[in-house]
Amino acid sequence: MAIQEVRVKTLPHLEDIKGKQLLHEIRNTLHITSITGLVTAKVYRLEGITAQQAEFLARHLLAEEVFQTYTVNEAIIKDTDKLVEVAYKPGVMNPEAGSIVKAAADLGITEMLAADSSYEYGFYGTLTDDETRLILTRLLVNETVERVVTEKPATLIIKGRPGGTRVIPIRHMDDEALLELSRDNLFLNIEEMRSIQGYFAALDRDPTDCEIETLAQTWSEHCVHKTFKATIMVDGQAKKPLYQRLRESTDRTAHPLVLSAFEDNSGVIEFYDGLALCGKVETHNSPSAIEPYGGAMTGSGGVFRDIMGTGKGAKVIASTDMFCFAPPDLPTADVPPGCLHPHYLLRRVVDGVRDYGNRMGIPTNNGSVHFHRDFRAKPTIIVGAYGIMPAADAGKGQPVNGDLAVIVGGRTGRDGIHGATFSSGEMTHRTMDVNASAVQIGHAIEEKRMSDALLRARDEKLIRAVTDCGAGGFASAFGEMGEGTGVRVHLERAPLKYQGLAPWEIWLSESQERMALAVDPAHMERLADICREHNVEVTVIGQFTGTGKLEVLYQDELVCELDMEFLHHGIPGRTMTAVPREHTVQIIEPDMPGDWEQICTNVMQHLNVCSKEPIVRMYDHGVQGSSALPPFAGVAGDAPNDAVVIAPLLGQKYGAVIAHGLNPVLNTIDPYAGSIWAAAEAVSNAVATGANPDELVLIDNFIWPYPDETSLYDLDRAVDACVDFVKATGMPFISGKDSLSSTYRAPDGSVIKIPPVLCISCFGRIADVTQTISTDFKRSGSIIALVGQRDINQMGGSTYFDITGAASNRVPLIDPALLTVTLRSLHRAIRSDAILACHDISEGGLLVALAEMCLGGGVGAAINLPANQRADYCLFNETAGCFVVELTDRARAEELFQDVPYLILGCTTSNHNISVTQDNNSIFNIATAKLFKAWQKPMQEVFGGC
Repeated sequence: MAIQEVRVKTLPHLEDIKGKQLLHEIRNTLHITSITGLVTAKVYRLEGITAQQAEFLARHLLAEEVFQTYTVNEAIIKDTDKLVEVAYKPGVMNPEAGSIVKAAADLGITEMLAADSSYEYGFYGTLTDDETRLILTRLLVNETVERVVTEKPATLIIKGRPGGTRVIPIRHMDDEALLELSRDNLFLNIEEMRSIQGYFAALDRDPTDCEIETLAQTWSEHCVHKTFKATIMVDGQAKKPLYQRLRESTDRTAHPLVLSAFEDNSGVIEFYDGLALCGKVETHNSPSAIEPYGGAMTGSGGVFRDIMGTGKGAKVIASTDMFCFAPPDLPTADVPPGCLHPHYLLRRVVDGVRDYGNRMGIPTNNGSVHFHRDFRAKPTIIVGAYGIMPAADAGKGQPVNGDLAVIVGGRTGRDGIHGATFSSGEMTHRTMDVNASAVQIGHAIEEKRMSDALLRARDEKLIRAVTDCGAGGFASAFGEMGEGTGVRVHLERAPLKYQGLAPWEIWLSESQERMALAVDPAHMERLADICREHNVEVTVIGQFTGTGKLEVLYQDELVCELDMEFLHHGIPGRTMTAVPREHTVQIIEPDMPGDWEQICTNVMQHLNVCSKEPIVRMYDHGVQGSSALPPFAGVAGDAPNDAVVIAPLLGQKYGAVIAHGLNPVLNTIDPYAGSIWAAAEAVSNAVATGANPDELVLIDNFIWPYPDETSLYDLDRAVDACVDFVKATGMPFISGKDSLSSTYRAPDGSVIKIPPVLCISCFGRIADVTQTISTDFKRSGSIIALVGQRDINQMGGSTYFDITGAASNRVPLIDPALLTVTLRSLHRAIRSDAILACHDISEGGLLVALAEMCLGGGVGAAINLPANQRADYCLFNETAGCFVVELTDRARAEELFQDVPYLILGCTTSNHNISVTQDNNSIFNIATAKLFKAWQKPMQEVFGGC
């Protein structure tokens, strides 16, 4: 059939925003000055319709006449020096393609067989071939999923005959052959491969490819968390598994708000008026490392589906994102083979989170970005989501014998295959080639429609159980859902994006926007009606049985038959040895600053301190009308708040608080202290806004190097820190995730261990969102106090030491018991209305907290430091769990904080300076405008073309 081409571009007299951004990137990132201009156009290819129908669609669907023009079957960019077209590779999910076909049908054009879209880039100037190639490889084409279009396609329809089911002769393999079978895609160790071999030897048959792949997915580190469930040997003594320690510490709290912990796709707590809140935080490091846009998109989409798949289904009300990258100005020569440049990674990851959340109408309102050189080998990409549901629907559903196995949402393709196993292994220079199929591109609009349909179905009591098709696809969803019953699935019924998939590929595909349901047959007709109303596909692909077996068929051929007992419990138990690493730090004390103004501005513009406002502004944090305390506040709306507060039910004063904490630098030096710091930072952020510490719960995310003996020891210490924190504070962990593949192995065998990250997320309920406070100073003449205990000599891992070249292993040590007393005192003070503003101390220390509060309030500050302390340490110490508060008068401080350490620092002033004295001697006086300019500079340079 003929393919019609529609090209759309911005009208000549208007600004081409995409072209402007790319031109900025070329000039400022690649430093190519020979380019004088750039113009872009969107190309749509439509198969099966006439030119007249293409004209109709161009006019009514594809172009907006107010600011765009179009052509049909002719060029639209005609006068440039070079013209390049970039498209997704065939088979890669293009979210627009399906939407175009559906929209055309809604407009009465039902003849369309297929659609695709791409971009044309027209370059002006004297670009050399090498410069053009650099632009393509660094900015425009990720060869994992994209290609340069060199000729018009003959058809857009992907054809193919499905491959047959292969039998793997595993019974006769020696250990070397077993490991070779596992190496690139299964990522199982020799004991696990031998266990599989023994299982099939007992059955007197060899496994199919579908059975091998199912076991590898189910037993992957990503899915079964086998390191966290292993017995840990330390100094010859056996310790309980990491997961058991976390679970038991939560159980011991018997927290009255917890409804579900570590039982479902997210943790659930009691809210108000018969409602419940749930939260989940996930990682998407490996796919984001090789395709940052798609990886970040599907990270957000996946964690949203975790919320949608909790209990009988929840509505997503908030999104979070926490990123770790190498510095964006890292020299290209320092990027390891097979890795992408951090500047590109940062921008594209942000684009992915922005596009998914904004398109679904979910506010992204809490997050952070951290930098360390060793993230050059692999970024850490953390995404979270929070939801609301009736408390009566918060329990995890279980299918019963005879229920239908139902798929709702998107179609199945090759995207995402081996995602679970791929995410469980080390990254190497071969990863982008070997594991390219693990990358996916999300379709946010598809997920939004599906979410709306499922909420309707939940409210009509049509869903027995629900989960998402995440890592492992159907295999994971139905394999887990049917563990207690057994399930039989018919793969030929699954709607496909294109033909040619082998049965095991359909089964293991991680194509996005799909949910698995268990539905009573009596409810199926009504569920189908709801899905049709929402333009969502729904398909019965099997039934839950009483056999205790996983049975997968393709056109009446049994391609997989596994005992549920072996699938879920046959994996060999692990005993792992943890050995302390030798970590010596040469103590280097910095000299006292000679130029205080330069030191202060250097701290403010440090990548781990500077404003991330250009990123935050790309996210719609007010889309659901629930923002009670936004990410930024103050006179000009550019001062960062410590946490966000949302009121998810319009007209109700009650709401939820969301915060987090992490510090990879401290974890690298001392994983126990760094982990306590992360937890303290998370809860301090929440309490600083007015949250009650007794109504907060925690989520853990361990993103760690591959667990060799020394990394495992550090992980063991981090888990001990979490357990000790729960014991001291009574705040339970109710959900979590581990990702233990943050290691890069170079072609020469050298290894880069990515800095270990423990991200602690914190959420809870707030009875009255009007009783929360922001960080900005409210007036001049107020008292400024420092609340909380700190040892200013504990400067290891600080921003100040980083910029001065100093070093120490004396990192901030936080007493969780004293922190708990401090948090409760602060909460009482906020509730008494004595506190006008509050900001916790974190990266950058006291100076940065003061500067951000002054910037927000449009005031200055005059502070006097204790006479017996190093002034620089006093200003730049980064002990979490300490707070700068604005008080109405000095007398209230003694009354409010008599049980905890506190110090009167000074007062707010009407001028726009921060003046610091010590023992009545002036140390420095710096304009807040200078600090503000330095603070905003780094991310403005990275995102200046936006």
